[in-house]
Amino acid sequence: MDMGGGGRIPYDDYPVVFLPPYESPPAWIPPHERIYHSDYNNELTQFLPRTIVLKKPPGAQLGFNIRGGKASQLGIFISKVIPDSDAHRAGLQEGDQVLAVNDVDFQDIEHGKAVEILKTAREIIMRVRFFPYNYQRQKERTVH
Repeated sequence: MDMGGGGRIPYDDYPVVFLPPYESPPAWIPPHERIYHSDYNNELTQFLPRTIVLKKPPGAQLGFNIRGGKASQLGIFISKVIPDSDAHRAGLQEGDQVLAVNDVDFQDIEHGKAVEILKTAREIIMRVRFFPYNYQRQKERTVH
């Protein structure tokens, strides 16, 4: 195949790459003021990964909804937790990223596959972490 021009790819044949919209960095706050600033939460334990265990009898509802998946490149997130459900009582909350379910990695999984795993399991052992920043970015990207 003759590429012409010494093996270079013609300009029109380059793939088109769409970059995400620019996000302005947050305003600078001096370290000594951060401890009292509302944008800074010094209680980091809420962001650590944790394990949620749910038992699901046949025909029972999960008690939560998910959104996202491989297409979003941000992961699978809990988008809704039914108040007073088993999931709610177990500590699941909106904005939790699902890292794994029953030892299946959920960080790069298709949405449909994630739903299938959650619906078919009788016992769900979920590894989650509260990640509201990426959850918010995903909500903004979702076209309703």
